[in-house]
Amino acid sequence: MSENLDKSNINEEGKSKSNDSEQGLEDAVEDSDEALQKIKSGSPSTQRVQRPHSSPPRFVTVEELLETAKGVTNMTIAHEIVINGDFRIKPVELPEDSLEKKVKDIVHKAFWDCLSVQLSEDPPTYDRAIKLVGEIKETLLSFLLPGHTRLRNQITEVLDLDLIKQEAENGALDISKLAEFIIGMMGTLCAPVRDEEVKKLKDLKEIVPLFRAIFSVLDLMKVDMANFAVSSIRPHLMQQSVEYERKQFQEFLEKQPNSLDFVTQWLQEAADDLMNQKCRNALPAVGEASGSGDGPGPDPVAVQNYAYLKLLKWDHLHRPFPETVLMDLSRFQEFQLQLEQLTVLGAVLLVTFSMAAPGISSRADFAEKLKMIVKILLTDMHLPSFHLEDALTTVGEKVCLEVSSCLSLCGFSPLTTDKEAVLKGQIQAVASPDNPIRRIVDSRVLTFLETYLVSSHQKPFPTAPGGLGPVQTELEEVAIKFVRLVNYNKMVFSPYYDAILSKILVRP
Repeated sequence: MSENLDKSNINEEGKSKSNDSEQGLEDAVEDSDEALQKIKSGSPSTQRVQRPHSSPPRFVTVEELLETAKGVTNMTIAHEIVINGDFRIKPVELPEDSLEKKVKDIVHKAFWDCLSVQLSEDPPTYDRAIKLVGEIKETLLSFLLPGHTRLRNQITEVLDLDLIKQEAENGALDISKLAEFIIGMMGTLCAPVRDEEVKKLKDLKEIVPLFRAIFSVLDLMKVDMANFAVSSIRPHLMQQSVEYERKQFQEFLEKQPNSLDFVTQWLQEAADDLMNQKCRNALPAVGEASGSGDGPGPDPVAVQNYAYLKLLKWDHLHRPFPETVLMDLSRFQEFQLQLEQLTVLGAVLLVTFSMAAPGISSRADFAEKLKMIVKILLTDMHLPSFHLEDALTTVGEKVCLEVSSCLSLCGFSPLTTDKEAVLKGQIQAVASPDNPIRRIVDSRVLTFLETYLVSSHQKPFPTAPGGLGPVQTELEEVAIKFVRLVNYNKMVFSPYYDAILSKILVRP
């Protein structure tokens, strides 16, 4: 099945060399917004692949557009939390030369300068300082869990704003003592990673720089608390997220009935490809009647699995991505790039070991060393500036040196000049996507992913096809992430896929 996967895609030789890597939340939101704009336009695609005219477009108001965009954004956040185990909320860092940062710095400087002037008066004015204490108090209370009764009472008692105001009016306010309590409480509530920042606060003696530093550390603690909350709810969020995403998409679909057009086209192509493969494999012998039209159609599960594999060979430059997988566009692009690199790596190793003496090709230490060397030289393969032909020239030189060195150490004769030339030429030929060795490795990679997708609930991993042994570890890592993503997508959108396939697979 997998051998013909790359043939079924339009303009496959124009495969995108996208520079997107493991995306975080911002990329996923941008991808969703882009899809939203495409769907809202309701017009056919300007590319060769036209949108199926299954439903007429309808006009929407600005309010509906904003509401839908908000729903897509919320759905993306929930999706990212569940799918991305490394999801973290990060502090906002504005670019140094941005207008927003310049305005923010000016406003903050004016505020702290004003506070400094008030505290320098005789007698000091504490209005702004007390407001800051109130903000700090609310922030500290927000960090507490329901069972932190003692800490809550301490914060409420020491940072009693009414009492602080009375002390200020009577000239009895010791603001340094309040700061000392605040720093101590921050040390109690902060994550271990913030201990050093809190410790540094104790070295600040001037009130204004101290308060400024306190707020800076509190902002970091807020981010830590948010990430703690995310990690705590993730195990309980899976089922709720499936239902939530499906509900959000259904509401979106009700407003834009044509929002499954690209999905329908994607599944239709997968079903057609499988049917064509079946017909080719079932050609009758000479003199026999053709019975290809009498057999059952493709299995719906097989069509879905094959459709997901097609996403790993997608022509992103010329084809819109199906709507139901659009939030994971960057992930599928990353899988595509990783598999392309693994295919080239596997082809180079297969060529090398087929020419080397059996005595060294079977040595695990040499195989691992050679793999790491080639892998490093192919590290930047996803960059637009990367030239695979030039890189493989370097790979050929390095591989020949390593093979000859290992042959000498094992008591064999090093590679002759003719054999080196042949090996370098075969490695150089891997640069072409039509290279027979590369196509074989590519087909076996897809076969492994297909097998694992079918048997994803079984242990252990399926055996890697011949020739993929050196890259099996890397291939399994990709397979785990790919299958996890596919299974989650199935859980969310299987009702829509089943409905579409029930129409596609009905025999005329």
